[in-house]
Amino acid sequence: MEENKKLIKVPTMAEMAANGQEPEVLFWVGCAGSFDDRYKRVTRAFVQILEHVGVKYAVLGTEESCTGDPAKRAGNEFLFQMQALTNIEVLNGYNIKKIVTACPHCFNTIKNEYPDLGGNYEVIHHSTFLQQLINEGKVHVQGGEAFKGKRITYHDSCYLGRANDIYEAPRDVLAALDADLVEMKRSRANGLCCGAGGAQMFKEAEPGRKEINIERTEEALATLGAEGVIATACPFCMVMMNDGVKNKEQEQNVKVFDIAELIAQAEGLTK
Repeated sequence: MEENKKLIKVPTMAEMAANGQEPEVLFWVGCAGSFDDRYKRVTRAFVQILEHVGVKYAVLGTEESCTGDPAKRAGNEFLFQMQALTNIEVLNGYNIKKIVTACPHCFNTIKNEYPDLGGNYEVIHHSTFLQQLINEGKVHVQGGEAFKGKRITYHDSCYLGRANDIYEAPRDVLAALDADLVEMKRSRANGLCCGAGGAQMFKEAEPGRKEINIERTEEALATLGAEGVIATACPFCMVMMNDGVKNKEQEQNVKVFDIAELIAQAEGLTK
């Protein structure tokens, strides 16, 4: 993995198992983190943080497959169970106990739906994991100049918030930055969906007055004012908010970042 011309050798579970080792956490990268060019940058940022704080981690690499979330949300339970059982066999084969992922969809599926199929793990979303690192003093971002005085608004992911009641962890992470955190009118349990969940990401929009992501982006832009950052903690949300900002031709003034990218920048790990 290359970032700022620095090569990072990411360990795989196969390599670690071959050496008789076990990781502290398995980093579940997810489809977006593996294949989407924009979200690969989030994967890099999170890996840089893990390397920086010395967490013993590993990834499955080519042994990782889609969790089956899109298939399940689209109504194909048979395909979901096929994908899930394949992953569970791999995870149990490596005796995995603790999983961290930057995708709320992967998080929700592995945490809440895999147990019914024999996959029981401690599953942590990266917002909670980053919050823990900050609370333990392993990540030091206060006093940094990267975001001093910059306005940041956080968009709640449905699968992180309403589905799993995780609202404060990402906000606590952002609060550690020397920035001005401002809330949108609809936030937390009353937050507005980005429009991509429930497999809507993969189908054409239905007839209506306005795209949901445009409505949400307008709300974010009104909250931020002339310029600022829309912070996300979900690959689906990032795509939809980025598209909304482009639709409003505000790419120069408003940036969309995952919370891991913001922390990595504040720590001076990325530029």
